[in-house]
Amino acid sequence: MSDGSHNVYNAVYAVAHALHEALLQHLHPFLKSIQFINPAGDQVNLDENEKLDVKFDILNFWNFPEGLRFKAKTPRSVCSESCHPGFRKTPREGKAACCFDCAPCPENEITNHTDMGQCLKCPEHQYANTQQNHCLSKSVTFLAYEEPLGKALAGTALSLTVLTAAVLGLFVRHRNTPMIKANNRSLSYILLVSLAFCFLCSLLFIGRPNTATCVLQEATFGLVFTVAVSSVLAKTVTVILAFKVTTPGRRLRKLLESGAPNYIIPICSLIQLTLCGIWMGTSPPFIDTDAHSEHGHVIIVCNKGSLTAFYCVLGYLGSLALGSFTVAFLARNLPDTFNEAKFLTFSMVVFCSVWVTFLPVYHSTRGKAMVAMEVFSILASGAGLLGCIFVPKCYVIVLKPNENSLNRFRDKTYSDYPSEIRCLGCDPGDAQMTQDEESPGGIRWCSSSMEN
Repeated sequence: MSDGSHNVYNAVYAVAHALHEALLQHLHPFLKSIQFINPAGDQVNLDENEKLDVKFDILNFWNFPEGLRFKAKTPRSVCSESCHPGFRKTPREGKAACCFDCAPCPENEITNHTDMGQCLKCPEHQYANTQQNHCLSKSVTFLAYEEPLGKALAGTALSLTVLTAAVLGLFVRHRNTPMIKANNRSLSYILLVSLAFCFLCSLLFIGRPNTATCVLQEATFGLVFTVAVSSVLAKTVTVILAFKVTTPGRRLRKLLESGAPNYIIPICSLIQLTLCGIWMGTSPPFIDTDAHSEHGHVIIVCNKGSLTAFYCVLGYLGSLALGSFTVAFLARNLPDTFNEAKFLTFSMVVFCSVWVTFLPVYHSTRGKAMVAMEVFSILASGAGLLGCIFVPKCYVIVLKPNENSLNRFRDKTYSDYPSEIRCLGCDPGDAQMTQDEESPGGIRWCSSSMEN
């Protein structure tokens, strides 16, 4: 059937319906507003106010093989193909409303029906599948012991703890040797024990967080590292007092012999404890979730609570480290037979470098990577203290025991040392010594030096 025949077909039916509705003299008003469905199933609308062209389907005509002499029309869409789920309709500028393009939904948004005009955002605990036509539940995750990163960090922490315990045992076994006594045995023991707890506290950051571990993470970290760094500061002050006071008076001698540098540890720790107490009392850490860092996962993390308090604790720790570095740097050129000032200086350089690097990296990471970065910084800074301060001593004690003796010290040129430092080489039976008494700094004061 041609287009002309089709129009005639509709016109005849229009007249018939108009005659059915009214008399012939009122035919025209009825024709202007008549609507009906012809036998072919097409909607016919003769409303003069409507545009007919945008209501018709685009027809695709096919010529069948010669002999059939028949044309078939295949309807597709009003103007565009339908948009499948996962896509949304976007209108074409300057075109009719039935003409549109299909655009994929943004990330984490879906369409679950055909020809939807807007995408639907998945809830916080869900994420869009790859076809973006359905929301799936996110899996809960955290820095677990079972995953490779958790295993590596936990294994490193335990290994460093065992190594620290071995060094402590070695120091206790050789506690009466000149090297151990000259570097203040009690402070060395405190530093080693605090380092062991530093390594163990990193395990609080691994595993599924809860309220208790979130609080203990930060409080334990702040306190044990304060004890460790203040121990380094006390050792450094002891070295300065022992080597720099060339003509000690009664007051300075009593200050050193009374163990005054050891009071640095409780004083510094009390200040840090106060800061942690204020932090935990006002805005303590709590369990939080991160649904955006990893696609398809909800990460359980510990929120710091108050970032200001966290940076105060970290800043105080940094000021102690900077003070220890400054004091140790001043003592770096002192005689080095039993002097650890150079090692203390280098250990503080490593410690400060780790935590200065930590801050920008910490803020640029999210989720499990942020937790892993904090654990790594704890282990790296603790390992720096352990390696720089104690490994050289262990090397001499184990592999070069002949250098860990008073005879080795006497072989040094006495002109390199002040008179009171020479008394370190005195035996308990020497006439120079007033009494067999060891000061906290490992210095044995002799009557000859005091008289000078």
